[in-house]
Amino acid sequence: MYEEQLVAVHRNNHGEIISFQTSSNRVISYRKAILEAEEGIITGVHIKEDREGNSLITPNDVSSFDHFPSIF
Repeated sequence: MYEEQLVAVHRNNHGEIISFQTSSNRVISYRKAILEAEEGIITGVHIKEDREGNSLITPNDVSSFDHFPSIF
């Protein structure tokens, strides 16, 4: 199985990440990134839950996606 990494982000007007670009140039939604990370397709990230039980995706080696370039 080919493993991909997240390489760029797309944020909405509120600064929230709404989609990612992968190392194979796919643009996927935040939710799809979570699902693919859980399936092992996306690597280099981990999934955690917030206080309300929502799944959050975070990079393994840094605390946030703030340093990731923007897709657009």
